[in-house]
Amino acid sequence: MEIPVPRIPLGDWVEVALDWILAVLGGIFTFIRTILVQAYELLLWALTTPEWWMVTIVLAGLGWWLRSWQLALGTVIGFILIVGVNQWANAMSTLALVAIATLIAIIIAIPLGILAAKSQAASKILRPLMDFIQTMPPMVYLIPALVIFRVGVVPGMVATVIFAMAPGVRFTELGIRGVDSEVVEAGKAFGSPPGKILRQIQLPLALPTIMAGVNQVIMLSLSMVVIAGMVGAGGLGGEVVASLNRINAGLGFEAGLAVVILAMYLDRLTSMQSKSKLR
Repeated sequence: MEIPVPRIPLGDWVEVALDWILAVLGGIFTFIRTILVQAYELLLWALTTPEWWMVTIVLAGLGWWLRSWQLALGTVIGFILIVGVNQWANAMSTLALVAIATLIAIIIAIPLGILAAKSQAASKILRPLMDFIQTMPPMVYLIPALVIFRVGVVPGMVATVIFAMAPGVRFTELGIRGVDSEVVEAGKAFGSPPGKILRQIQLPLALPTIMAGVNQVIMLSLSMVVIAGMVGAGGLGGEVVASLNRINAGLGFEAGLAVVILAMYLDRLTSMQSKSKLR
């Protein structure tokens, strides 16, 4: 005998909650949208106003300074390839979106990771929340973001922040908890306050693990560019979506290759390997 199970109107509750949020906090979301759009447009202007070779020299020089000449050379070759397939403007649009989304995600994730490392109660609350964020299909985040922030770059940016910040929280907590307790006790023995121990002992020793989390945040942000392109974010994601709509394999491959080049550059730039190991 089949036992009937009443339907739980969870979707209706979500829609009611979303309507309430828009009615009460609509002005705040409009202000946030304005700030994010202006930040995006300013960074995009900085990346697209100079000639492509000037931007390439700056980014390659950054790679040489932080890592090695091999990264600088690879950056030049990769960016010339992006220009060659006529995806430079779209690549810079995607780079601007990823840079802002990553910065916001890191600003949120690292303090939450520190809180989780310091408080067992906070860790127990944040852990299932991060599990939820990472396992929920990314496109689901676009629906409320699209309703709240309207079509454009901002919904994609907000969805990217939500989807990408979980590794930053996890790796920061892991790095701080992994610091040798004897070192921390030595700091306490010298009378250092908790804030000083965090700044001068725990964070420096946990930095390689935290940077691994930052690296993962960047990679997840780049993985969201195609989904962001579905709601009008443009850039390389918009080109991939356009190639799907037109069944244009060539355009899709060109845009996808540009995403890979950006991903490789940002991955090598934020890795914690020393220059000596790369040479």
